[in-house]
Amino acid sequence: MAFLKDYQVQEIKGKLLNDKSILGKLYKAKRSEYQVISVDHSLVEDYEKKGWETFGKPLKTKTKLRKRKKHSKQFEDDVWCQFYNLGYRHLNFDENFILPFSKNPGDKKQIDVIAINDETIFLIECKSSEKQTSARLLKDEFDLLGIRLDGFKKALWQIFGKERKIKYIFATRNLRIPVNSTHLERLENTNSFYYNNNTYDYVNSLIKNYKNAAFYQFLGLVFKNELINNKKIEIPAVKGKMGKKEYYMFSIEPSLLLKMGFILHRTRANESEFPTYQRLLVPSRLGKITKYIDDGGYFPNSIIINFNAKKRKIIFEPNSKETNSNSCSGTLKIPNSYGIAYIIDGQHRVYGYANSLFKENNTIPVVGFVSLDTIEQLEIFMDINENQKAVSPSLRLDLAEDLNWDSDRADSRLLALKSSITKNIANSESSPLFNKISVGEDKALLTFKPFMTALNVSGLLPIAKGNKYNPDSLVGSLYDTNNQDHNQEMLRAKKKIVDYIISCYDFVEQTFPDIFNKEKYFIVSNRGTFAFISIIGSLNKFVTEKGLVDKSTSNNERFNTIKPYLEILMTSLKNLSNEEASKHLTLLGAGADTKWLRFFQNLINSKFSEYNPIELIDWKERQNEVYQDKGRQYVKVVERHMKKVVLDNIKVLFGKNWELEINKIKTACQERANNENEKNYKEGIDKRVEWTEMFNINDYKVIIEKYWSKKPEEENADFKTFQEHFSIDIGQGKNKKDVLKWISLFNSYRNHLAHEGSKEKGINKKEVDFLENIYKNFFDEHYN
Repeated sequence: MAFLKDYQVQEIKGKLLNDKSILGKLYKAKRSEYQVISVDHSLVEDYEKKGWETFGKPLKTKTKLRKRKKHSKQFEDDVWCQFYNLGYRHLNFDENFILPFSKNPGDKKQIDVIAINDETIFLIECKSSEKQTSARLLKDEFDLLGIRLDGFKKALWQIFGKERKIKYIFATRNLRIPVNSTHLERLENTNSFYYNNNTYDYVNSLIKNYKNAAFYQFLGLVFKNELINNKKIEIPAVKGKMGKKEYYMFSIEPSLLLKMGFILHRTRANESEFPTYQRLLVPSRLGKITKYIDDGGYFPNSIIINFNAKKRKIIFEPNSKETNSNSCSGTLKIPNSYGIAYIIDGQHRVYGYANSLFKENNTIPVVGFVSLDTIEQLEIFMDINENQKAVSPSLRLDLAEDLNWDSDRADSRLLALKSSITKNIANSESSPLFNKISVGEDKALLTFKPFMTALNVSGLLPIAKGNKYNPDSLVGSLYDTNNQDHNQEMLRAKKKIVDYIISCYDFVEQTFPDIFNKEKYFIVSNRGTFAFISIIGSLNKFVTEKGLVDKSTSNNERFNTIKPYLEILMTSLKNLSNEEASKHLTLLGAGADTKWLRFFQNLINSKFSEYNPIELIDWKERQNEVYQDKGRQYVKVVERHMKKVVLDNIKVLFGKNWELEINKIKTACQERANNENEKNYKEGIDKRVEWTEMFNINDYKVIIEKYWSKKPEEENADFKTFQEHFSIDIGQGKNKKDVLKWISLFNSYRNHLAHEGSKEKGINKKEVDFLENIYKNFFDEHYN
């Protein structure tokens, strides 16, 4: 019932702006982080005392001043700009938009943002905090919200007509409201929409990737399952069956599917729909598809959707069946509702029509399932995209939880568990890494993969292949492999590991904020992620081996046990010289994260000598130049010996035809020699190498194996076969394959030592001893 008087209607309209030219200028001002004013030169000093600063060139009578906006004002302007970017061109122009909700003169409320188009009106209330904090004192916002909204709708319908849908949005920035709070329950009961940091970021990413087509996904997000109008969409269709699932095939105008369609993007904004699976569109593809359509192009393959029929029922009325086919034709009646059709495959094609000339009069083929659960949708999506390799590695890791949680394979369940642990660390508001990890399509400072990689090697979880666990990986693991209730154990282990990791990060954030808050440094960086989670896993294994903790230990006790070691690590990092820090921060290559881990372990070991894990001992030995030099000497002598024996024997065996006998190897050696000579020539080095200088260890091995026991045709008492020369028992067995295994190991260690001065790999003491034994085998036995 209308209650506004004519002058009130005009006042409200007067606070709205729909002039596109003026709106464009206002948009530019609201995008800026500064408020800008021009004042008389004489007033500048007074304004400067209030925090304003001069900028730009002075005008004839005025001076330009600016002041950084308060976070609350900035948030309101950001939301206003977001709706402008969604295509709204009828908006309030300042913060003084007042809307009555009854005849009573006192019943009115200021609205931060109002956005209007031909179909919708949005009323947005904005609340923000400069830093992340819990929301308080929201009771007044929601207690009378239902009454106010009824009045707002009556007022707006009186001014703009009842054709427009009206939605109230409660938007927050940096305010944490628990999902199960009474505040959100009251908001939901009024059919309003909660718009938090995640929603704001998601809509921005939609605008970036979908441009003005983002409007349709936005409508599906905020009006999901709400009727556009009461008139059902009726279209001819064929009903069929695949497996146990019924489906419908039909053609529909893109303009209808754009409003009905919704894409389950893998973002925190859609967490109520989890498991979700879709990627954001590739913007460059979208424009090309639109152009392709407008130039007369078409796509003969079907869009695949799933009708969410929980709230809005899909009705199929079959025609009389006169054929032997299991399919039948009929009429499909679809509720004209926002977000009712989840697009499983074909989002680029659908949204390519959003800006097309043929949006209204083309039809596109669709295969529609009804009421598939999201796991079934996910499986279809993965099946479609598996061969196309269209699913990014990051999204695959994120989806691992949903795909593998109930697997009958232990290794698959552990993959799901690691994915779930990472997402908990990213999404828990108690976590110092809250919203700092890229999950699904949400972009953030840290990527998903380093967490998964670190959890693989941390020792906090066991390692499995199929259903067989590696026994060595069970010490320190917080997962009980004896518990056959897999779901129960995964949930229990997840909580323990998440709590432990969060406690360690929280310690760094609270005690060493200078290190924690420095991005791309030793802790909050992708390489730092691997090193930090691996080190706290290593420390947990260490104190477990000492008998100080076990699986049943509380998180608080576990953390306090490793705290002294973690404190030494962080103190050592804090006291690093700039030169030492730079040395590690500038490390490049795939092995840099492991080098950081060894660096962390070494810092702890330097203060606590009892902490000396096997992998650290091994690493130190590989850095030991005495071992490396000794190994190189053995390799040099043994390799020279191999070459002499192989060439001497092959010449005796085949005489003048020896080169032809090994022609394939000779050809490869000749090519290596040519390449080396060309390189020397280009570098101005006056040196030529012969093909006989380019044998490698594998060449010797091929010759030795091929002519293993061959003897010369003429009797030669001094001749020893390759079998007699090169059989070495290294404890693997006595047959030919076993007594030649030393050559492969020798070649591997040789490669680790190939570049003198390199510490990329090196060899450890055990490997040096192996090379020494090979050396003694030839020179102590054969040449004494």
